[in-house]
Amino acid sequence: MSGILRNNPVSHFSLGFLYPFRAARYISRHPTLWKFVLIPFLINTVVFSISVYFGLNFFSETVVALIPTGEAWYWMILYYLSWVLAAVVTAVLVFFSFMVVGNLIASPFNDLLSERTEEKLRGGISETPFSLREFLLDARYALVEEFKKISVFVLAMVFVFAFNLLPGFGTLIYSVLSILITLFFLSVEYTGYIFSRRRVPFREQRRYLLGRKFLMLGFSTSLLVILAIPLVQFLCIPMGVVGATLLWVDHTSPELEKKSGA
Repeated sequence: MSGILRNNPVSHFSLGFLYPFRAARYISRHPTLWKFVLIPFLINTVVFSISVYFGLNFFSETVVALIPTGEAWYWMILYYLSWVLAAVVTAVLVFFSFMVVGNLIASPFNDLLSERTEEKLRGGISETPFSLREFLLDARYALVEEFKKISVFVLAMVFVFAFNLLPGFGTLIYSVLSILITLFFLSVEYTGYIFSRRRVPFREQRRYLLGRKFLMLGFSTSLLVILAIPLVQFLCIPMGVVGATLLWVDHTSPELEKKSGA
């Protein structure tokens, strides 16, 4: 009976949901990881500040000017409804620019954070001294892989945005698809550092994620919730990186470990 309770979609979702919070506790207990957290944190603080600045300028100078106005009472209602809708769209654009650009710039440091976390979890210590040349090579690879993932994500979001043009349920369909794409992207994004470090192709990563779909759904949902909390969202990236590494170590695919030589 206890096995049935543990092995079901709800328990898997709940377990996955807790991994980012386990990551926060793990980071707090291992000060040697803080330096790998600090740089992405500062990067994302700057990126978020720039995104908000340009987002507010875009909203106040461009979007508001396009909102229709008139003398009749219904124009006033339309004005405020349009204003709210424009504010939400601008906020979404700021959110995605922060998430996309922040992850892209910080990807080399996130890769280091994931690697050092896995070494600690497995009880190993890296015997290779730091090499700027190796770091730059790894950083280039991480940036290329990150750019590929982000490009696919952006194209997918642009594609599903077209559903808004359909009358009736078009907006509802877009909302559901965009959330599902975002959840899948978050899982791909934060487990990607582990897979790219092993040079594992995306088809294997996809197989790994879909084989643990409720676990990964809980994990990515937790990250989406964290991203929606002001200020706490700055810590989302290190929580996601370390959380995905904790999840990998706890739920390692033997086939992938054998292929990667880990």
